[in-house]
Amino acid sequence: MGAPLFSLITPSRGDRPLALGQAVDSVAAALDSAGLDASAVEMLVGFDGVRGQRPRDLPFLRYLDLPRDGDYGNKIRDTLLRASRGARFIFFDDDNALTPAAFSTYLAHPGADMLICRIDTSRAFPDTPLLPRLDGQEVVRQANIDPLCLCLARTLVLDRCNGWTSQGGYEADFVNMARYRRRARQVELDQTVVGVYDAGRGLDAAAMQPWQQNARGARSI
Repeated sequence: MGAPLFSLITPSRGDRPLALGQAVDSVAAALDSAGLDASAVEMLVGFDGVRGQRPRDLPFLRYLDLPRDGDYGNKIRDTLLRASRGARFIFFDDDNALTPAAFSTYLAHPGADMLICRIDTSRAFPDTPLLPRLDGQEVVRQANIDPLCLCLARTLVLDRCNGWTSQGGYEADFVNMARYRRRARQVELDQTVVGVYDAGRGLDAAAMQPWQQNARGARSI
């Protein structure tokens, strides 16, 4: 069997099975919408120091029970990148969802080693319904982009950028995205909405973060 086209990199605390199940279902729906079968994608779910609940058993799923991270999931992301086989990477948290248009959109940009798309952020940030904001400023900047916005070439992430660094701790998302942007050879922007940030909000009530329990979603991204 050949390598998949896409690897979805999913760190998980293991306590959001309903949200994770919804995330997996959205991947399956996006595959179907793009006319792709399960061999086109692998979704690597790395559980943080626990044997997390497996809400689905599908051909494209790989569950890994990993040592406790203690670094905001940064080590888990890097471990999953190195365990992956796909030609392109999508950073996909366990409470995210893909839209049906996701894989069709990624496939429309075969030459981009960094593809930036838009995501629905209205569930967490009602005043910012979509990211990135397209306001004439630099797209890759603090509070304007999330890893879910990106589809990245394996050669960029692993060969030129050596994976996912923990530099910045809680702010490592932006540190890594800015590094990928600097070293990308072809960056393309597509305004299609490919994902839903915080799509699983409230499904697993006991696992909600304090900021998620605030209906205003006051945390910055």
